[in-house]
Amino acid sequence: EVQLQASGGGLVQAGGSLRLSCAASGFIFDDYAIAWFREAPGKEREGISCFQSSDGSTYYADSVKGRFTISTDDAKNTAYLQMNSLKPEDTAVYYCAAPYYSTCGNYHSIVRMDYWGKGTQVTVSS
Repeated sequence: EVQLQASGGGLVQAGGSLRLSCAASGFIFDDYAIAWFREAPGKEREGISCFQSSDGSTYYADSVKGRFTISTDDAKNTAYLQMNSLKPEDTAVYYCAAPYYSTCGNYHSIVRMDYWGKGTQVTVSS
């Protein structure tokens, strides 16, 4: 059974940084894709980043491009989302997710993901 657990959220001032972690179990960390989503109050859950191991490709939504970096540590079965230059509009619950088929195709769509972790709250104060 695949299980994902996101952690690392918290309260940070605008301009600050946070690093989220996603610990995976029951997951083959040698051929996979893993994505980060976020859900702000009153908004739909949106895919913001994805990594696919087959070729090391990374993908980012325009809203986070240049500020967020997705990475993985296969030895630790953990994925990360480094978030820099945070803005109040980044405030949301952040989730990690993974598709059964190990590609980032259409990663923006929640229906593309088969496995979800519990979210972690990120709050950015102005």
